[in-house]
Parts: sequence; structure tokens; C-alpha cells
Amino acid sequence: MLVAAAVCPCPPLLVPEVAAGAAPELDVARRACADALGVLAAARPDLLVVVGPAGPEGRGPHPQGSRGDFRGFGVDLQVRLGNGEAASEGALPPSLSLAAWLLGRTGWSGPLEGLGVGEDLPAARCAETGRELAGRADRVALLVMGDGSACRTLKAPGYLDERAAGFDAEAARALGAADTAALLALDEELAYGLKAAGRAPWQVLAGAADGAGMAGQLLYEGAPYGVGYFVAAWT
Repeated sequence: MLVAAAVCPCPPLLVPEVAAGAAPELDVARRACADALGVLAAARPDLLVVVGPAGPEGRGPHPQGSRGDFRGFGVDLQVRLGNGEAASEGALPPSLSLAAWLLGRTGWSGPLEGLGVGEDLPAARCAETGRELAGRADRVALLVMGDGSACRTLKAPGYLDERAAGFDAEAARALGAADTAALLALDEELAYGLKAAGRAPWQVLAGAADGAGMAGQLLYEGAPYGVGYFVAAWT
């Protein structure tokens, strides 16, 4: 069953080498992510599953030891999802590469694996996937990567959309309250239109937490660069 979860945003800019001179702008978010991962470690799970949005080439399971990098963002930095070497050669999608970087900073050494999900995965399938993940071990933890809308300002990647603030406010409330019903009720078409890459991973979390009676805490909420970023911990 699910015993703990951490929710983190997945902009490559969280990596200081990628952000370069702008790195201090996300220091608070980085510290919140570290705090959320501390909650996972304290839960002592038998298995940690990292879930994040992925394009077609990165969808599906990624075993422990899978490698990723940030070359696509102008930095020659390689990461590995946990210890060991994966038997398969598939590269981690950017969201899971960032998760591997975050876990590497904490020295995570327990069993883990990754799962890339498509941004268009229907809510019902997300919930089913979450329930399957929660049944993988007696004590399962999730690290869920994903951003809110990318339409909060004129300079945002998706330009300004007046619906974005309301969508992000509800997502932040639901993540902070561990409100699984509200997460599953997030509108798929609206999320896609607002470029909210976290919708599907959050709904996987909602399925995994169904019936677990979890409590949540919102550790960070902001919209730097016009994109909604949230950090939450569930126990």
C-alpha cells in the first residue's frame, strides 16, 4: 500500500548548472523538494516509484539504474536512477532525469524504479495505474513529478490564459489536502490546453492513495517564469 508521497515540479532549471546565473531564483523550491524527499525517506518504503510526464519515447517503466542527462538543456550532466546499472538502454525522460538528480542529492539508496506517463493519459487509466503501483509492495512510496499550468503570464511558455490561475489554485489546494477526488476531477482537456504536465502524474498519485487515508502538506507554491510549481508531502 502507499505509505508516503512527495510531489515536486519538474523544470530542468531546478538543476543549478542548467539555471546558471538564475539558479538562486529557485532556491526556495529546491529546499522544499529536499524536505519532501525527507518525508519519503522517513517512511522507510520497500519500494519507491518515481512517476513523471514523458513524451512517446520515454513512456513506460524505467528500471533502477537507468540513465539520463541534461545535454538537451546545454549542460553535460549525467544522472542515474538509483544504484546499479539497468539492463535496458532506454534513456530517462527529462522529468525522471530531474527526479534522479533530486534523489542523488539526498543519497537515496533503497529500491526504486521510474514510470513515464503521457500527458494525455485518461484520468481513469491514471487512477488504475496508481492502484497497480500501490500494490507492488507492502510499503510503497511515490515521488511524483509534474508542473501546473504554463500560462500564468504573458511571457509564460503557453502565453497568458485567464483560466490558468484558477486551475493552479485548485491543483495546489488538492495537493496540499491530499484530496484524491479533487485531483481525479481535474479537467483533462483544460489541463492539456494549459500545458499542465502534472495532471496525469497527479492523478496516478490519486489512484495510488485511494483509501489510504493520507494527510497532505503543501510545502511550496509559486509561478516563476509563468509556470505553476508545487511541492507537497503526503503521509
